Amino acid sequence: MNTASLEKVHRTSFELEDVKVSLLQDLKLDVAGVNVTGNQGEMLNIPRWVASVLEKEKLGQIQDTDMVVELKQAIVKENVQGAFEISTLEPHFYIKLKAYMKRLNESDFDKVQSMLNTLVRKRHGKIIHLADSSKLTADLAKKMTVEEREFYNNLHNISEEFTKQILGDLN
Repeated sequence: MNTASLEKVHRTSFELEDVKVSLLQDLKLDVAGVNVTGNQGEMLNIPRWVASVLEKEKLGQIQDTDMVVELKQAIVKENVQGAFEISTLEPHFYIKLKAYMKRLNESDFDKVQSMLNTLVRKRHGKIIHLADSSKLTADLAKKMTVEEREFYNNLHNISEEFTKQILGDLN
């Protein structure tokens, strides 16, 4: 499976997860087989994709984790780690963050994107070093997002091929 397909599968899984939504008005509707009924101010657990539609139409407000706080914490944790160690991120961290960022105004979006770039650059460098030196271990895989695991495995394979090309049958 290529990287784009992998992300699409995980993004779809994320969109199907339930999320809390605060209704902004009384509702009784059916969205593609998902029945949404409730009164203004009521909290419902519904699939994220339905909640996104309700929020876009100003019928509900998603009650989600503040991903800016999560991102700041991730950056701090990453900075505390050694040069060749990575901190733990949940498997769908980037997918969740991108969904959150879509709901931000332009000014806030730019600030969060800058912080995200900082985190990605730091983890990117660490993953390159780790992938060049060893296969992905179960402990290390638990610390990475789905995208990072794919990146790691691709880099490791490229590194091995490069070494074989240079050293040939010398090993």
